[in-house]
Amino acid sequence: MMSNKRIQELELVMEFEKVEECFKEVSSWIENVGRKRLKETVNLDDSLAKLLQAQKQFKEFDLVASEYCKRGQETLKKMNQWEDFSFVDVHSYRVKLQAYEDQLEEFCTQLDETRHRVCETVRLYEFFDKVRQGICCTEESVKS
Repeated sequence: MMSNKRIQELELVMEFEKVEECFKEVSSWIENVGRKRLKETVNLDDSLAKLLQAQKQFKEFDLVASEYCKRGQETLKKMNQWEDFSFVDVHSYRVKLQAYEDQLEEFCTQLDETRHRVCETVRLYEFFDKVRQGICCTEESVKS
């Protein structure tokens, strides 16, 4: 039984090393690219044309970012089997895994919030642009 337990533990450690490589890549992208791009969308431009351009750029970024989020989440699912094991020796791996999970969850949440904020801002600007055009048309017909 001790031998089987040790073999399972070693298999999990080897699997974790593979998973960790994926997480390191995802984590590095989040820190070096993802967070910087999200910060760029904090201050959106004040004209509809510029805002539409920013939305287009964000959508391109969002496709890539969503793919990284998906890869990270799929990798986490592979490690769900660790919940069934209570080996003391794998505790440090669980701590690392939890840190990756927290980072991924935080980034994906920020991505969702930014996506929603950009979409709502564009909708508001489009609405105000229609109102402004309606006011201009009304003013022109009153002057005529």
